[in-house]
Amino acid sequence: MRNHCTILTISIFILIGCNQPKNNQGGVSSTSSIASQVGIDFLEQGGNAFDAIVATGFTLAVTSPSNGNLGGGGFLVAYTKDGGAISLDFREEAPALSYETMFLDENDEYSRDLALNSHKSSGVPGTVNGLVKIFNDYGSGNFTLEEIMAPAIHYAENGHHINSSAASGFDNYKSLFLNDKGATEIFVKEIDSDMLNAQRALKDGSISKEDYAKELASIDQWKTGDLLVQKDLANTLKRIAKSGSAGFYEGETAELIIEEMRANDGFITKEDLLSYDSVYRNPVEGTYRGNKVISMGPPSSGGALLIQMLNMIENFDIKSMERNSSSFVHLLTEVQRLAYADRAIHLGDPDFWPNPIPMLTSKDYAKERLSLISMDSATRSTEIAAGKALPKESVETTHYSVMDNQGNVVGITTTLNMSYGSKKVVDGAGFLLNNEMDDFSSKPGTANAFGLIGYKANAIQPFKRPLSSMSPTVVIDNGGNPILTIGAAGGSRIITAVLQNIISIIDHELDIQQAIDFPRTHSQWLPDNLRYEKDALTKQTISELEALDHIFEHNGTVENGVYSSLAQTHGVHFKDNKFITGFDKRGTYDENEGITY
Repeated sequence: MRNHCTILTISIFILIGCNQPKNNQGGVSSTSSIASQVGIDFLEQGGNAFDAIVATGFTLAVTSPSNGNLGGGGFLVAYTKDGGAISLDFREEAPALSYETMFLDENDEYSRDLALNSHKSSGVPGTVNGLVKIFNDYGSGNFTLEEIMAPAIHYAENGHHINSSAASGFDNYKSLFLNDKGATEIFVKEIDSDMLNAQRALKDGSISKEDYAKELASIDQWKTGDLLVQKDLANTLKRIAKSGSAGFYEGETAELIIEEMRANDGFITKEDLLSYDSVYRNPVEGTYRGNKVISMGPPSSGGALLIQMLNMIENFDIKSMERNSSSFVHLLTEVQRLAYADRAIHLGDPDFWPNPIPMLTSKDYAKERLSLISMDSATRSTEIAAGKALPKESVETTHYSVMDNQGNVVGITTTLNMSYGSKKVVDGAGFLLNNEMDDFSSKPGTANAFGLIGYKANAIQPFKRPLSSMSPTVVIDNGGNPILTIGAAGGSRIITAVLQNIISIIDHELDIQQAIDFPRTHSQWLPDNLRYEKDALTKQTISELEALDHIFEHNGTVENGVYSSLAQTHGVHFKDNKFITGFDKRGTYDENEGITY
């Protein structure tokens, strides 16, 4: 019997005595200027933050296909004008036919291709159910769902001009899109008979991979400003607008999903779709330097790990440490390894696993874990074990935020897992499927696509929701005033990005944009590597860290641990009685994209 708890994990702000944004109606921050403007339009028409977040979310499904979605899931954290903290779990769910070893090959080894690029990699989508539920429960009542979704339908039916990020993404993934009929029709420009013949030739071995690559390169490239029209997606959105969740989980859309699964050995059934429901859960809460921190609880690991790491760091005078000095990075790296070791053992879907949240978020436990840290040398991850749980103790992705002048603040993070999910589109429905089943632990001790190690707590089970790193978070000062809402995209790097932004704002007194712009580092339990963004570390700092026995990542695409981007963060900060928004410019977004209004 399925036992879904009715608890809540949304973090929302009440704005008291804060200056309002330019239009006096509120603010919207997302990765798409089109979607942000849609949200603003509803605020100007008398809607609240929940109206705007839903309208923005459905529009992102059209304008940001790599991460905005109908075929994925996510989490919402909010703090309402009435003073209530809420969190909504609309994470994807394992189909009834799924089983623990489903991504192991004939040699009992993890199959990355099966886990990421097959129809079996898709969990039951939760985005539609979550957005519709939050609209029904917390919307202003001034609009119908059809009105809220009208802009998204318009941009799907009539098209929108793509930015440089979308253009490069469509072309970068076209070899995978070409393996799927629905994806090819949407994301690959005109294909001639020569290309189709080359595909067949590659499959039967009569053409080399090199010659196929040349043929692939001959396909017309997408350009910034090209018009993307998505008629099938528009029709799917119309069905949702008319019938709510039933327009997706029942009827024509559901039949299209089921047909797609049957034709491609996928696991999602009619019964899986009918039984899906988003869940209100309890937030995870802690304190840092007198400020209250509210974040997402399991099946997200983000909140628990974030608070655990802040509890450990609180024992050090971070303010006196130069940002990204060797002592600062060493401390962060050691703390991150300890927390991620606990993640691997202790955390999973709370409906299936007893998560020891009180232990993980306690100040005493943080001090206990700190005893394993030496400031004189790096600790090997192989020497770190998870802490012992007390008996019977019960990342691609996008983040967007909305604040209204009524006092509602909402943060939401959604994902398809990898960029463009499984690269499979439901034929006739026009939306991409997620590959979130890879977020489960397919084999104990084996890393997933983000290098995360997991064990029994996050093993695949029917109706279970995979562990996530999504970390929508709210910080409230010791006077009870909200000062920060923040979240990120970037897989396992989400949690450490949110952590470093909070430290930069509270300890180093940066505003949110300064904090977001500051280059970051990342480490996790395994692999035992330190990663850093370009310009994050000086040559001297690297030398000092190497002297402490830190290891920097080397592989075919990464030189000495340097990454162009370790997660992308968005948020809102209240400082000096001013409303300050922050947008992450990392990645390939156009300069005028992701604008905060």
